[in-house]
Amino acid sequence: MRTLIHRTATAAVTIAATLATGTAAYASGAATNKVFISGPLILVFLGFCALVVVAQVIPVISTLYGMLKGAKDSKVEAPAKANHR
Repeated sequence: MRTLIHRTATAAVTIAATLATGTAAYASGAATNKVFISGPLILVFLGFCALVVVAQVIPVISTLYGMLKGAKDSKVEAPAKANHR
């Protein structure tokens, strides 16, 4: 019985603390009128990122081409018969 009272009291204190500390969050109007100008260093970074992506896509395309070519050219062969003497 004591644990039930303890749990109820703990829950009541937790709910009261949550409701007491909750405040409304207002968006700041000052942050919406800023203009962010990216310098040439950002463009160099984005170009490097694009180069990394392209360098990773080229092997994928060549591997996919080889797999499709191999699947097209493969023929189903009949299993070899064993010679029983």
